[in-house]
Amino acid sequence: MFENRKTYRRLHQKKGLVSFDITVKETNLNIQAQTDLSEQAIRSTLNYRNQIETYIRQYPEFATALSPLPQPALGPGIVMEMIQASSLAQVGPMAAVAGAVAEYVGRDLLNLSCEVVVENGGDIFIRSDAETVFAIYAGDSPLSMTTGILIERQDTPFAMCTSSGTLGHSKSFGAADAVSVVAGSCCLADAAATALCNMVKTEKDIKKAIQAGRQIQGIQGIVIIKGEQIGLWGNLRLVRLP
Repeated sequence: MFENRKTYRRLHQKKGLVSFDITVKETNLNIQAQTDLSEQAIRSTLNYRNQIETYIRQYPEFATALSPLPQPALGPGIVMEMIQASSLAQVGPMAAVAGAVAEYVGRDLLNLSCEVVVENGGDIFIRSDAETVFAIYAGDSPLSMTTGILIERQDTPFAMCTSSGTLGHSKSFGAADAVSVVAGSCCLADAAATALCNMVKTEKDIKKAIQAGRQIQGIQGIVIIKGEQIGLWGNLRLVRLP
């Protein structure tokens, strides 16, 4: 999603953590932890990708549906959570895939490191002992990479996921430069960011999209950027990036 990925990832570097990248097929993760856990992260990513790919071979509609699917009686945990999150956000389950992989890999690594950051194409799962400032890449918007979102330290892991209607290869029906959603679940944040991004065609749609996002159970914060306009809701604080 991010053309300036190196700069974006450098801005999210947390003091005292080791940063490393892994690539498994189409998945490229930037991970921060107390030590280099590349081998463990690769095994974890392969595991969850295989679960999703196997499920798609059995149920091809999982990969193509643009609206929620019924919750199955059985399925891998990552698939079940994607379906549940997409149902809350009213999008297809694959809208949550990047966030799902980030979260499930991150939770595995928390068994080896008490602080973990996993970024997957702009979708971030984090457990940190300090406050966090997230940069937002919003393409040609003057607010891109100059505006950050400060979130105070949280006792439990949380996520910030970003969707764009003007950047990247992900399917979008909107035209927002960036829609970022904060939630306790990375799956939900990813699905909700997609849903709200689909709603924003012009600056006038920002308020409507935020009102809709506030109705999604589990959402803690929303940031929407379109051109020179920005909308903000939740316990978030805007900061200027260096």
